[in-house]
Amino acid sequence: MGQVFSMVRDGLVSLASRMGTERDKAASVFYTQPILTDEQIIAAYRGSWLPRKIVDIPALDSCRKWRNWQAASDQIGLIDAEERRLNLRGKVLEASTKARLFGGAALFIGSEDADPALPLEAERIGKGDIKHLTVLTRHQLAAGDIDSDPASEWYGKPRYYTLTGANGMQVTIHPSRLVIFKGAMTPNEEFGGMGHHVWGESVLAATFDAIKNADSTAANIASLVFEAKIDIIKVPQFSANIGNQAYEDAVLRRYALANTIKGVNGTLILDAEEEYDSKGAPLSGLTDILMAFLQIVAGAADIPVTRLLGQSPAGMNATGTADMKNYHDRIQAIQELDYTPAMSRLDECLIRSATGTRDPAIYSTWAPLEQMSEKERADIFKTKAEAARALFGSAQGEEIIPRTALSEALLNAFVEDGSLPGLEAAAKTTDQPGEDLKQSETDANTSQQPAAM
Repeated sequence: MGQVFSMVRDGLVSLASRMGTERDKAASVFYTQPILTDEQIIAAYRGSWLPRKIVDIPALDSCRKWRNWQAASDQIGLIDAEERRLNLRGKVLEASTKARLFGGAALFIGSEDADPALPLEAERIGKGDIKHLTVLTRHQLAAGDIDSDPASEWYGKPRYYTLTGANGMQVTIHPSRLVIFKGAMTPNEEFGGMGHHVWGESVLAATFDAIKNADSTAANIASLVFEAKIDIIKVPQFSANIGNQAYEDAVLRRYALANTIKGVNGTLILDAEEEYDSKGAPLSGLTDILMAFLQIVAGAADIPVTRLLGQSPAGMNATGTADMKNYHDRIQAIQELDYTPAMSRLDECLIRSATGTRDPAIYSTWAPLEQMSEKERADIFKTKAEAARALFGSAQGEEIIPRTALSEALLNAFVEDGSLPGLEAAAKTTDQPGEDLKQSETDANTSQQPAAM
């Protein structure tokens, strides 16, 4: 009997604490391989605003300010025109967005040579040789054998990719013709990854639970709002007559009519024996609960709440400047560590396709994401102008910086930051700035010399 009593007691304790049951609270902290199908990814992206923003925002912020080319003004114009012709900025945004959503995407560089199975040689690209850029997802590109030669440029990467066309034909593409964008990093097979992955995985995989918790909380709060006020009517002998179908029908008709009368004129008509009461659900504190879940989502996505929700920070002296600065630093790291290496071969081809040659002095830098006010722009313009004036003034004797070079550099700086719209076009209609300065100094020196007697 003692043994039986012990087993019953243990069962009651387990039942009371919910240990070993579906609601076991101690069993909630464990990790499994996240399995997110493409159908779930697409449904989440199309059906919920949080997954869409988590995918779109970093990709958009990485491309919205784009790049600044450092080159001669005519070369910059040619490269900008080539980027617009190929819609490079839009293609990179589309590829990076799909890479974040599905785990991988690529840009196919369509060049003049016809065989995509051969390596793309940037040195042989001439003016206008890049014909188009095509965005392909990891579902369209099948990776071939992995290159295991440590001396190869493509070590650890596929030797080729296979693209299946609409007519069923398979096209072999050399990896040099693809700009690869990957999603979130996945562990290699030897580190516990689920098989070999040449792509990454969707950024939603690690944030999916946080997103579902936030969406569920918001849905429950929305349901609670509709239940915030509940009318309670006590009917005599209700339980005793509930089994009678005629009685049930009469009760339903009775209170349907009562609700209709109440809805029309706000008056509720009841029998003298009936009792009416109204209960309200407390809604205070629900906003804080929902915001706590949204903050968890923001942390999981590594996006500031102010950027994710599009609202100003709350609290005294709260500006969100530090959060946005950290976020911009992260975007800059993505641009420099992911985008720049991936686009290096494309940029070599782009420069040659735009200018016809490869000037080694041409390079690009990513534009900063911080937005400046008009006052800040004016202050920067004033600082540049004063610095240029000081340099011009210091060159009265020995020239440290040639005036023509200084004028060209100042002109390019104002053209790049847009301080003086139309400056470049206006400068082309005049002589060289340096020559104007020298002529002005000559005229000034001549006027200061004493007249001959």
